[in-house]
Amino acid sequence: MEVQKNQIIGELVAKDYRAASVFKKYNIDFCCQGNRTINDACTEKKLDVVMVLNDLNAIGNTSNSAGIDFKSWPLDLLADYIEKTHHRYVEDKSPELIAYLKKICEVHGKNHTELFEIKELMQQTIGNLAQHMKKEELILFPYITKMEKAKRTGELLKKPNFDSIQNPIIEMESEHSAEGDRFRDIETLSNNYTPPEDACNTYRVTFAMLKEFQDDLHLHIHLENNILFPKSILLEKQLL
Repeated sequence: MEVQKNQIIGELVAKDYRAASVFKKYNIDFCCQGNRTINDACTEKKLDVVMVLNDLNAIGNTSNSAGIDFKSWPLDLLADYIEKTHHRYVEDKSPELIAYLKKICEVHGKNHTELFEIKELMQQTIGNLAQHMKKEELILFPYITKMEKAKRTGELLKKPNFDSIQNPIIEMESEHSAEGDRFRDIETLSNNYTPPEDACNTYRVTFAMLKEFQDDLHLHIHLENNILFPKSILLEKQLL
């Protein structure tokens, strides 16, 4: 079936993550702002919607053997995958990235003052993500695991102390949006992660790492906002 301009971006990426590469190509946010239609996003970016649709439909005509169908996974498995893959990525890469940013600020900050702002934004992101991920690991993900167990065993699901899963999800999505905005600022300040002519190798590595961190965060948020969260809300409604 051909992709249509009125389709919701996040839903399309949830069905086939290969679409994410097209949205990245056109600098269209498919995670934090994935609730828009393709047409609305193209209008905002002043893009040719036909060109974007052609690229999306071209992906649909290629083999999907390399793709992972996250939508078919049990929710507890998906939550565990997010924690073990994306949460650990943030924990592992954050200290290294901050160390590199401090170094290039010391060496190149005089000529490139935007580096200090990038470092400050990245420190805010890392601090906020650390708290955000702990809330998911200690509150939200364990409840999702309980729901999946109740679904399999027929056990009665007790109402959580946060009343409904929608309440922590609203908070998580708001925090996702804040980090998406912060990384858009980093992207602008770094000229889309393009090192200047006088950049040393450490400078270039740092910008490459920032770009990789953003890409991983986009996938991380996509898996939660577009798959894990909406399916968890539906499951809770079925069980309670």
